[in-house]
Amino acid sequence: MRDHPSERQLQILRVIREWITEYGEGPSVRQIGVRVGLSSTSSVAYQLAQLERRGLISRSAQRWRTVRLG
Repeated sequence: MRDHPSERQLQILRVIREWITEYGEGPSVRQIGVRVGLSSTSSVAYQLAQLERRGLISRSAQRWRTVRLG
């Protein structure tokens, strides 16, 4: 695994940060995909899982909408 997040992962982190600031909760996988230009929810979920493995985000449940920044 790389030492630093990819550009796509950084985009996703920005979307999550902005969404939480605006709405008070994490975005859905589909909402993240729309904002970063990924139509495949499985691609978004893969990137989220990579960010979670790095410790940059976490979830309080099995749903990505409960995501928190590291």
